[in-house]
Amino acid sequence: MYLKRPAGGVAYCLLYLASCFTNKYVLSVLQFTYPTLFQGWQTLVGGLLLHVSWKLGWVEINLCSRSEILSWLPASVLFVGIIYAGSRALSRLPIPVFLTVHNAAEVITCGFQKFVQKEQTSHLKVCSVLFLLVAAVCLPLCDTQFDPNGYLWALIHLICVGVYKVLHKLWKPSSLSDLDQQYINYVFRKLRNWACLFVVLLASASHPAGDLFSALDFPFLYFYRFHSSCCASGLLGFFLMLHTVKLKSSTTSGQYAAWNFLAKVITASLSPFFFIMTANVLTISCLVISGVGEALLVYTERTGT
Repeated sequence: MYLKRPAGGVAYCLLYLASCFTNKYVLSVLQFTYPTLFQGWQTLVGGLLLHVSWKLGWVEINLCSRSEILSWLPASVLFVGIIYAGSRALSRLPIPVFLTVHNAAEVITCGFQKFVQKEQTSHLKVCSVLFLLVAAVCLPLCDTQFDPNGYLWALIHLICVGVYKVLHKLWKPSSLSDLDQQYINYVFRKLRNWACLFVVLLASASHPAGDLFSALDFPFLYFYRFHSSCCASGLLGFFLMLHTVKLKSSTTSGQYAAWNFLAKVITASLSPFFFIMTANVLTISCLVISGVGEALLVYTERTGT
């Protein structure tokens, strides 16, 4: 069976759905389009909870070798790009569109394996990747809500995700667990956010219209729904990360891929009922092609073909 450990998998799907919807609500409905601040808040909550969990002995984190920590920093840089560009894209694009472009990151991974590492790739996997690529390329041409900036940020997000996966496969230090990597990512993101804040403060001395001061004019800044949504976003992001690590460790790569695919399908299918999206037959066809491509990819992961 593809979907083993149903309790853990269902919990993962629910956390994925809730996290994606909460982020979309803050970024699009409330229109809090300040990714540096939003990312900084999520980093603070996630990093703090992970650090507390570590100190209380609830999770195990081993950061002994400085050289291995430094070797992971290039991936942390890409991780920042994934979150920042993803936030920008998600604020402008419907969730199904964003996920369709996001899925095309597998093209980079598969292309690297086939043309750089010269690995044997099955025809079925090549077909699945081509489906993902065709869907992502054709979607902007068919999208009735075409947003050039949204697709530009989605493209940057796609590239960062693809290269991150390549780095994760090639240069993952053997002694660093997934939680160790996530802890380094949190710390690096926090240092990066403090650096950005310092630059913004310096720039604001001569130009007071920076993002930091623009956020002070945010119309929902003192509304409970903004505060509660931001709190939920930070908490859900942390629990989703924690549950993802747990699910990966307790299932095979094929089983995890199946649960991840199911979570995306549920999220994309339900999102039009909660967020505005207009689509025509061609747009829906692109979404379906992407879904078929990812389903084939899950099958190849499961069977090892």
